[in-house]
Formats: sequence, structure tokens, C-alpha cells
Amino acid sequence: MLSGLKDVTVGRHPGKLNGQQFVIQDCVNCNIFVFDHAATITIDDCVNCRIVLGPIKGSVFFRDCNDIKCVVACQQFRTRDCQKVEVFLCCATQPIIESSTGMKFGCFQYFYPDLAFHFKDAGLSIFNNNWSNIHDFTPVCGENNWSLLPESSKVLDFVPVPDPESEFKSVRISGDPERSIVPLTKGGRRKDSDESCLFVFFAGEYTTANARKLIDEMTTKGFVLVQTKEVSMRPEDVKRVFQNSADELVDWITKGPVIALELSGGGVVDACRSIADQVFPGTKVNALKDKHRKDGAHFLLKLHKQTQHVLHMPYDSLTHTLQIQN
Repeated sequence: MLSGLKDVTVGRHPGKLNGQQFVIQDCVNCNIFVFDHAATITIDDCVNCRIVLGPIKGSVFFRDCNDIKCVVACQQFRTRDCQKVEVFLCCATQPIIESSTGMKFGCFQYFYPDLAFHFKDAGLSIFNNNWSNIHDFTPVCGENNWSLLPESSKVLDFVPVPDPESEFKSVRISGDPERSIVPLTKGGRRKDSDESCLFVFFAGEYTTANARKLIDEMTTKGFVLVQTKEVSMRPEDVKRVFQNSADELVDWITKGPVIALELSGGGVVDACRSIADQVFPGTKVNALKDKHRKDGAHFLLKLHKQTQHVLHMPYDSLTHTLQIQN
């Protein structure tokens, strides 16, 4: 527990919490760094604090807090009776605010050396991030209790690295989106292009690395990563979503969850196909078109080194795929 602190830099080093519950309360003007994974974390009655929380297997709950800037990765995010909380968030479920105002959300952008291991220990996927899909339990007619941070926001401008004189000076930290463990996504912001491509990786030995490689290649070329998901699919999901190609895909879902990346931008479909051929050579490409929709969204499936499919599908089918739950 951290309680009743003022004007200090405090927290926990990797290995100190090791999946336990943790409480932060009654802190004023503090820099708090929890570089470890936890079961749950509760933050009560804190004012003017900068907080970094490592991956949380369960919930993080902010109550009666004011003027907080934070970085959070969790299964469930909740606030109650809070004002002016700005959070760079990775949340596996829909974030919830209650009786809270001035809430601002951005996509998680953070790195420290043990963070990837802590995500795994907490049972969180770096690809399941609902940071912009906020549910307000207590909406006020004509008012907005929450908004999204500007797309240009940099995490270290909100939560600086630990003071060089602090006990955390040796922890190597980066707020560079290119080094972030969690991919930087556009989320609920308005897309600049109507053309989208959903690239799906089926489970394999290098699935995560391949997904990150594709993200790097596409964003370097100026395309936008809208959202990502890592989900398990049932045979009925495959048949409903992939339709005519379902039979040959059913066996693949037994190998583990799929990773889906939605990318956007003019020419994104051709770019995905080109990069897939370059980055994942020796592939076979089959294309199907949705006869009911000329401007249908596109589906690009990366199965393994030798097999790849491209399908043209209605956008509602694409969106449904991203919402399939484990």
C-alpha cells in the first residue's frame, strides 16, 4: 500500500508485487511507478498525481480522484466520482466511468524492459485494447463527461520518466509509440479513408512477431492501424464470417486464437497484398468478391508461410469478426 504521501516519487520495482492486490490512497502531487503486474489496484482520494501501473489481471478502480495523469493496462477500468483524469489506456473490456467529469483517454504508449513478461503474467493480450470505447454510467444531457486526447499526445508529456535521483532511475523507459508493447491504434477517432483492410493471422509459432512486423511495415508507409483483436473463434463463427472459404479454415482455429488487424487508408488493400508477398514470401493468394457490395471492406488472411487468402466482405462482417469474444 502507498498511503498519505506528498511530493515524492514512489512505487514498486519489478518482482515486488508479483500478482498481488495493491492500494494507492490519499497521495498528493506524487509520481507513482508500479513496474510490476498485479491482481487488482485501487486508487482512492489522490490529487495531482502522475501514475504508471503495470498490467493488472483484474480491475483498476479510481475513486474520488482529481487531476490525475496515468498510464494503465488492465482487464477492467473503472472510475467513480473523479474529475480531470487523463489516461493512456490498454483495457481488455469496455472502460467504465461513473459520476466522473473531465475524463480524457488515449491509446497506451509505453515500454519498460519487463513489460511484455508482465502482460503475459497478467493474462492480457497486447492486441485487445478497447481504450476509446467508453461507457458512461451517468451521462448528463447536453454534456460530455469524457473525450479522447489529441492524436498527437505524447505520454511522456503527461507522465514524465522518474527523476534521475529517484530509486527508479535505472529502469529504462520509453514513450515512443514505435517501442510501445501495445500497438498504437486510432480507436474511435474518425477515419480519414473509407478503404479498410482486415489482416488476420491464424495461430502459429511466430504469430505475434509477424503481426508486429506487418504493423511496422504498414504504418511506415503511412497507413493507419485502426484496431486490433486477439480472439478465439468457434466453427460457427468461421462459417458465418468467412462464408465460402469457411471449410478450409475450420481446422486452423483449433491451433489457437487469431490476431486481427484493421488497417485504413487509400490503397491499403493493394499495399497489404504487396507487403504480404514481400514480408511473407512463398504465399498462395486466392481472391473472392462480395457480389452484393462494390465498395465492400477487404479481408486479408495470413494463414501460414504457404497459404494466404484475400476476401472482399461487407464491413459489418468485418466489424463483427473483431467483436467475437473468447
